[in-house]
Amino acid sequence: MPNRRFTRTHRRAATVGSLVAGALAAGLLVPAQSASAAPGSGIRIHDIQGTTRISPLAGQQVQDVPGVVTAVRNFGSARGFWFQDTAPDRDDATSEAVFVFTGQTPPPVAVGDAVLVSGTVSEFYPGGEAAGLQSVTQIGKPTVTVKSSGNVLPAPVRLRPSLVPDRYAPDAHGGSIEKLPLKPGRYALDRYESLEGMRVEVRDAPVVGATSEYKDLWVTAEPRHNRTGRGGTLYGSYADPNAGRVKVASLIPYAQRPFPVANVGDELTGSTAGPLDYNNFGGYTIQATELGTLTDHKLARETTRKQKSDELAVATYNVENLSPKTPQAKFDRLAAALVNNLSSPDVVALEEVQDNDGTTNGGVVDATLTLRKLTEAIKAAGGPAYEWRQINPVDGQDGGQPGGNIRTAFLFNPARVAFKDVPGGDSTTAVKVTREGGKAALSASPGRIDPANAAWANSRKPLVGQFSFRGKDVFVVANHFNSKGGDQAVDGRFQPPARTSETQRTQQAKAVNAFVRQLLAADRRANVIVAGDLNDYQFSPALKTLTSGAALTDLVDKLPKKERYGYVFQGNSQVLDHILTSREVSRVDYDIVHVNAEFADQASDHDPQVLRWKP
Repeated sequence: MPNRRFTRTHRRAATVGSLVAGALAAGLLVPAQSASAAPGSGIRIHDIQGTTRISPLAGQQVQDVPGVVTAVRNFGSARGFWFQDTAPDRDDATSEAVFVFTGQTPPPVAVGDAVLVSGTVSEFYPGGEAAGLQSVTQIGKPTVTVKSSGNVLPAPVRLRPSLVPDRYAPDAHGGSIEKLPLKPGRYALDRYESLEGMRVEVRDAPVVGATSEYKDLWVTAEPRHNRTGRGGTLYGSYADPNAGRVKVASLIPYAQRPFPVANVGDELTGSTAGPLDYNNFGGYTIQATELGTLTDHKLARETTRKQKSDELAVATYNVENLSPKTPQAKFDRLAAALVNNLSSPDVVALEEVQDNDGTTNGGVVDATLTLRKLTEAIKAAGGPAYEWRQINPVDGQDGGQPGGNIRTAFLFNPARVAFKDVPGGDSTTAVKVTREGGKAALSASPGRIDPANAAWANSRKPLVGQFSFRGKDVFVVANHFNSKGGDQAVDGRFQPPARTSETQRTQQAKAVNAFVRQLLAADRRANVIVAGDLNDYQFSPALKTLTSGAALTDLVDKLPKKERYGYVFQGNSQVLDHILTSREVSRVDYDIVHVNAEFADQASDHDPQVLRWKP
């Protein structure tokens, strides 16, 4: 086809007129004869990309770089297009495509255009360079010459087990990997980087992370690697973050093709293809120009059995920033899950209960309205008339959403268990272990464990209460350890990533372990249950510290490997919530009840869990 100056006959005239006018005004599109007046640089895309993560031409001008447009992003403030060389070199480490950044100006091209691009090469760091993520090589301040249209696109590279290595990243001993030579045959992150911007595809891809509110999901290119019993990808060690995971977003207009609403275990059948991008919301992402057909594998929400009359049922549930401002529908769903899916446990340790005015930062710390609204919803759903116990935090001292004052709290069914109220517990007074009649007791119930300890700075303080079931005293500790905020990303440029938040959780685990030891020192046969969102894995230093000295047993380790998860993050099914028990709490039946984490439609991002114990 002849060189295009200002029009394209096969596009709508109105679209062409506005697009070209804007492009000419922005200096992005030049008439063909203007571009040909200057000598070409001879630079190809693989020269720009180079054999490391940083372009050898970063900061330099390039001229008349050839390629075919494979995808266009014409929304938001980061508009632009990907173009790919149809004459690749023989170096497996060099990508043959690159993103052209046009800012807020609509890209002056269409898919299939053969173009010459001139502009400045740069490295863009999603989230800012301080975020520690990898950079994306791009061409900015571009001028574009369209040579022809309707060209066949390069075939996509298929992501599959034989292409993506199991080893995830080179070891830079905590330093940056961005200047290391790419070894795509050895490391998964290097393989993805060697394909940056290029057309890639997955075929018949299992969904391992449900569709989010941002209209993206996660699939795996390694369908037989570390799979859970319900179709997810199990995260079981720091050494293996599951290299086949990749995020899928869409460049297809929603009116033309709504994004699929998928649960874990579903499948994108056929081809899902597009340029391989990298961003700060999940790393390597297929920006799909072609989406596979959703195959719904009908994942069902689980229901656990009812406890027997002589079994104590204790559950934990992170209710995700619950406040009176939360829509009633969420209260109703949480209540239905507690009554039906969890079969009305006798005791529930709740996490992320906000105060009465939610995120309004007005100095309110009481959560009576929040807990009343939840217990009323439970009763309306056919559940028991739960009572609650909790301690209000000091305003602004326990982390979470500003103004929310999240805390842990207990619900309990007074028809099944008794709560021993001992006055004296408040936000700043540490509960002590005492002895009564030769057995362990508490100086305050409910009480807070070591709230002045620096380990709890800007974090929830654990709540302990003394319950009685069929004549047996049971001490339950509700926890919500500090989050993973501030940790370096698994797919970032620093390898291995630093997990700085781990230090505080380990100190928190030490404090809880010490308290449990005090209970057991007062009565070696004390019945202790530690439950909650510990924000860490069963193989982490924090959990090793919490269970040290055989004080506690983490029940997740008793489950079959494929069932050890209750949270899904970036396509990894993992453990953050735990129930641990002292030696006397044996013969337990423990269940993680999958009702949220694997589903696009969630009442919380955590799955609840429950143990049943026959004293």
